[in-house]
Amino acid sequence: MKTYEDTLVELAGQYPELLVMTAENRGSIRGIPSRLGDRFIDVGICEQTMIGMAAGLALRGRVPVTHALATFLTLRAFEFIRTDVGISGLPVIMVGAVPGFLSEANGPTHQAIEDLALMRGIPGMQVVCPADGEELVAALPALVASRKPAYVRYYAGEPVVAHQPYEIGRAEVHGDGDDVSILVCGFLLGEALAAQKQLAARGIGARVVSMRSLKPLDREAVLAAAKSKLVVTVEDHFLTGGLFTAVAETLALAGVAARLHPIALAEKWFKPAMLPAVLAHEGFTGAALARRIATALEGSAS
Repeated sequence: MKTYEDTLVELAGQYPELLVMTAENRGSIRGIPSRLGDRFIDVGICEQTMIGMAAGLALRGRVPVTHALATFLTLRAFEFIRTDVGISGLPVIMVGAVPGFLSEANGPTHQAIEDLALMRGIPGMQVVCPADGEELVAALPALVASRKPAYVRYYAGEPVVAHQPYEIGRAEVHGDGDDVSILVCGFLLGEALAAQKQLAARGIGARVVSMRSLKPLDREAVLAAAKSKLVVTVEDHFLTGGLFTAVAETLALAGVAARLHPIALAEKWFKPAMLPAVLAHEGFTGAALARRIATALEGSAS
């Protein structure tokens, strides 16, 4: 699998205007300074400065790919993203590290679980949630070519499934069960697929719909999911403003009624722990999701 860093270097060869920036977050791009030279800029722990500088560079024809911890990128620099990048529709790509449950052992100050709501709220902003490293690198060329602002939840894990060709705004469907449609974003695809298998063992047919981008959202995939007896959204994000909200908005605007059951973080931050323990404690393992979905399906039938 091609690495994220190699993909950036390859794109830099294709696009002389591309440069890479970071707010002292080099975990995924440690080799970039020696490979890109003065097309790499580290501003230090100054996310606002990075976004303001990226906007200025974009106004001069550059395409900056910026990096920071997701919580500080989307919260500390929000006004700069909204005002400097969003209002002008500048081609700045913002990559947020350790979003959602991936911040695992970190407490609430480092938990980016409102990031999708913030970024979705900016007109013209693309919001991408790769399920693994393969989708991450597949999304980059399209984002660079789009010449539009974008926020990416960084995740470079190994694929858990063979992917269909990547297209921003196009969901990926796994299975054809018509009892439940499980709409999921990001790395939780693996847990949703595990839940699908466990539901099948209970005689419940489920399809898993990987919402690879939340903005643009695949409207047709959402409307197709609404034909199921139950539509479930699964996300490591607050209930407000993320995948559940996007799906509910889509159904409401289309005038389509559906039984919608969200699995998200409702009014609380998650308990810090290593990722497997977080998933178990918060009820997001495949087994826990299967139990929660089966219970919700029984309730919808009563």
